Amino acid sequence: MKRIAILISGGGSNMVRLVETMLAEGYAAPVLVGSNDPAAAGLARARDLGVTTVAVDHKPFGKDRAAFEAELLRPILAAEPDILCLAGFMRVLTPDFVRRFEGRMLNIHPSLLPKYPGLHTHQRALEAGDTEAGCTVHEVTPVLDDGPILGQGRVPVLPDDSAETLAARVLKREHQLYPAVLRRYVRGDRSPVLL
Repeated sequence: MKRIAILISGGGSNMVRLVETMLAEGYAAPVLVGSNDPAAAGLARARDLGVTTVAVDHKPFGKDRAAFEAELLRPILAAEPDILCLAGFMRVLTPDFVRRFEGRMLNIHPSLLPKYPGLHTHQRALEAGDTEAGCTVHEVTPVLDDGPILGQGRVPVLPDDSAETLAARVLKREHQLYPAVLRRYVRGDRSPVLL
């Protein structure tokens, strides 16, 4: 069974959905949830689900991303994951870190990539007058929010949407999409999931 490590920065709702589906369906084994924020609410949620957690605070490292990643890498490698899932992990990883997990690291992004890489995706979709928005799961490459697309979930943009209401609707789709992609990915199936 494939071993999955997950990195988060906040509440971890996508991580929770991944762990819940892995535990319920047995398609993979969650072996570690890590965070760059020791106060991330998702760490307690992971522990409640029986998953080992670790936190490496990025703040003491300042702009030294390589030093932060070296510290974060220790518990990840000790957990021996086959796949590393980024689920709301809000740190940009260095090319060296990404290459270590090349072809074995996934990310979920709250836009229909290649539209709106980076931050403020929902506001940008509204400002552009888009009629639909959504989320994308992709393999991680050294280029931010790039890499082969493994799945996309779409939602309509409603006339009275704010960035917050659109974000909430997209998040529900994320909770469906990420487990669907991971189920296929652990079997070696890279064909895109479309929701």
